[in-house]
Amino acid sequence: MKLDDFIKSGTPLGIAIGIGATVMAAAVIPVLPALARVARPTARAAIKSGLLLAERGREIIAEASEELEDILAEARADLHREKHMSEPEFSEFGDIPTDQDDL
Repeated sequence: MKLDDFIKSGTPLGIAIGIGATVMAAAVIPVLPALARVARPTARAAIKSGLLLAERGREIIAEASEELEDILAEARADLHREKHMSEPEFSEFGDIPTDQDDL
């Protein structure tokens, strides 16, 4: 294998990246526990805020759902009432409609 082919294949770049990652890991890994201790209260507060927001969102959705169910029930009742008011009443003696006002 020629040196030119070796360089063009990207192997030196891969080796350099591997060495750099190893050096960075050696420098960063010892610091991670300290960073975790410092970031823990902030992470806990963020998670707590998220939980409170999610709970409030559930409450809002439940209230909206109840309101929608009430409106739906009212609309069904209106349709039922309108349907029965528009149907003519028949006398028991035949198919002659009778008006409620004439009784």
